[in-house]
Amino acid sequence: MAASSNRTRLRYLLHLAQDNLDFRLPEIKALLALRGKPFHPGEHFKEKAPFWCLDGLCEDDVRGIMARSVCAKSAFELWGHGQTHSELRTSLLTYPSELMTPFLHKDSTYKINVYTFNKTLEFPDRIKRINAMEYLPFEGTVSLKSSQHIFCLLEDYGTDPNNIPEDPYYIYFGRWIADGQRELIRSHSVKNRHFIGNTSMDAGLSFIMANHAGVKENDLVFDPFVGTGSLLVACSHFGAYVCGIDIDYNTIHGRGRSSRTNQKWRGPDENIRANLRQYGKEKMYVDVMVSDASKSVWREAALFDAIITDPPYGIRESTRRTGSHKDVTKPADGIYLESHVPVSQAYHLSDIFTDLLNFSALHLVIGGRLVYWLPVYRPEYCEETVPLNPCLRLISNCEQMLSSHTSRRLITMEKIKEPEEFDSLAHLADPRFSPFQGHNAFREKYFSGVNKRKEENKSDLNGE
Repeated sequence: MAASSNRTRLRYLLHLAQDNLDFRLPEIKALLALRGKPFHPGEHFKEKAPFWCLDGLCEDDVRGIMARSVCAKSAFELWGHGQTHSELRTSLLTYPSELMTPFLHKDSTYKINVYTFNKTLEFPDRIKRINAMEYLPFEGTVSLKSSQHIFCLLEDYGTDPNNIPEDPYYIYFGRWIADGQRELIRSHSVKNRHFIGNTSMDAGLSFIMANHAGVKENDLVFDPFVGTGSLLVACSHFGAYVCGIDIDYNTIHGRGRSSRTNQKWRGPDENIRANLRQYGKEKMYVDVMVSDASKSVWREAALFDAIITDPPYGIRESTRRTGSHKDVTKPADGIYLESHVPVSQAYHLSDIFTDLLNFSALHLVIGGRLVYWLPVYRPEYCEETVPLNPCLRLISNCEQMLSSHTSRRLITMEKIKEPEEFDSLAHLADPRFSPFQGHNAFREKYFSGVNKRKEENKSDLNGE
């Protein structure tokens, strides 16, 4: 009974990557939610810190997180911690011996690694730290190449590279459990992708979006602005069936000019299906089609487990929708060319977000998530500018800087109820459910800032 009681008090340490800081907490919370577990941080939790202590989990929970997370580097079963090595020793000596013994017996092999955040230790200093751990009852054999158990001493020297202290702010020691999926950022790099476009989503952000959405095996995921399918690639990696639409005929069919340097035209097999085939996920590909996101072709039913997208902002890709059929001049022979594109009209950002949220409210299953990017002009941004819908609950709102005055925010929402007739009336009457019209001027504000910086740089060069 004593061992069982102690087992419930196990704590785990996550070592987080120090990029995309805003996205880390929502990712870990979303991955815990997939396992039906709440997020319980230990005391002194700091969201921007490189190390987090988590309570209320078991080892399977931690392994489940690390099997998907691209924000976490490694996870450890925490045996001891303190502000000094003396405090660490006291903490370790009070850790239940019955929890240590299975990993320290004489028939086992092990090694101890030393990791320092924001400071580099010379090799002799690392050896000194390892030798100083001799008070722990290690009875096994040291094996640097093929050890059964790996332990790690982690020292935190803060996050300011210009002010590195002589001694660490905090020290941890624990048993290594698993590494995160940072390798996916390299293995799925857009640089090596078979089919890319001007706005293909970064691999790391694609996987983060899939995690924020809680995409899981056998889900059906939809992207209404699919482009070259980067988000479909990420979702298929986690076992979801994927589909999407886009208004651009050439992109959907993989035709036209190539976005690659030194390549004028796209090849015959440059398409979204080929991207999934590249990563062995072609069987998860449902299909994509040329369609206008502002004019839904889907039956009115909850079809999708997640909707994940990066709408066009009007910077590198135009925001447009098809015009009225009255505006289309039919050829004399009554036959449209294969590459025919209907008359296009401006598609304001506020309309894009209204349509996207309404579509999600209608077509997501209950508990399904919408994850999308919202471009903002930072001097005018406030939380009230984030579009809302009475059927969707805001889960997280993370910022990625684009420039000193612009950014985009990754919005995650969860469907909490089916739409009813009065919801549309409430949507029109309540300003909270109307996207801020200022989003429509994002393109002009973006380029005004670019031009302003050019003028400032020109003045600096001229010595003004």
